[in-house]
Amino acid sequence: MKSKKEYLQKNIKGKKVLITGGLGMIGSNIAHKLVLNGADVTIVDAMIEPFGANLFNLTGIREKVTVNIADIRDIEAMKVLVKDKDIIFNLAGQISHNDSIENPLLDADLNYIGQLKIMEQVRKYNPSARVLFAGSRLQFGEINKTPVKEDHVLSPRTPYAFHKTVTEKMYEFYHDVHSISTIVFRIANPYGIRAQMKHSKYCIVNYFLRLAMEDLEISIFGDGQQLRDYIYIEDLAEAMIITSVIKNISGEVFNVGSGIGTTFKEMVECVVEIVGKGSIKYIPWPDSYLNVETGDYISDITKIVALTNWRPKYNLQSGIKNTFNFYQKYAKHYF
Repeated sequence: MKSKKEYLQKNIKGKKVLITGGLGMIGSNIAHKLVLNGADVTIVDAMIEPFGANLFNLTGIREKVTVNIADIRDIEAMKVLVKDKDIIFNLAGQISHNDSIENPLLDADLNYIGQLKIMEQVRKYNPSARVLFAGSRLQFGEINKTPVKEDHVLSPRTPYAFHKTVTEKMYEFYHDVHSISTIVFRIANPYGIRAQMKHSKYCIVNYFLRLAMEDLEISIFGDGQQLRDYIYIEDLAEAMIITSVIKNISGEVFNVGSGIGTTFKEMVECVVEIVGKGSIKYIPWPDSYLNVETGDYISDITKIVALTNWRPKYNLQSGIKNTFNFYQKYAKHYF
């Protein structure tokens, strides 16, 4: 394969791309990369609080993309929006696993029913599109062995993880039965630029960065030795875009992460060291978190590396440093 830059420039230019949830962190970073490579980008977002949609995320490309404020559950809107698109990144959804416990019906409505409505419109009006879905590493549930391969048993422990898994199976159905080209990503712990920092319900690295910037205390549950896989948003966006344009990949499920395990303690210490402020406090695990704790998690990214030639470029330190530099300039737009 040619270099990733050459490959993207050749295969993305002129493509019509739809990004649902495109005003959030993942969607907007994908949009920036697509525009840079000459794609015709349409963004749809319902701007539902508190999920992180932010028009400021389009700074620098606002005049180069089309934005529709619409809900993926609106069949008539989606019927129009999916037409004629070459690639669809389905990123819209409810993104807090704790909130899914409190309101499982909303989670099901957004993370399964909404996705089903999109796929039905694709089947009816644009079955030749390639459709990519953002799943989660939480679908695995309790981890038996790390690094975690795609064939690890799925045992979701929250409505959020369950509905992501059901939706993954629904995508498999549309691929196998209706021959729609689908790709599913089980994403590790993303962080980086253009993420909301108002609360800790998701993107925990970003929230801790905010606490450090405000010279506040950061709480670590237990001894902080739990392992996590943190992937910088630039790496994640690149992985998803590259996979979207490789013609012979279809119906696949990919783990996507850094492939490196970092203890929670090391992550927090890295944040505090880079910011130069903030403090750390160790506290017992709250019951609401302990009940859904999965154990150590590291993504096995062998499959996506082998099939796409993608590899993550950023380690945790460089990713957090880039993120800190971004929020030093633009914090008022995010918290």
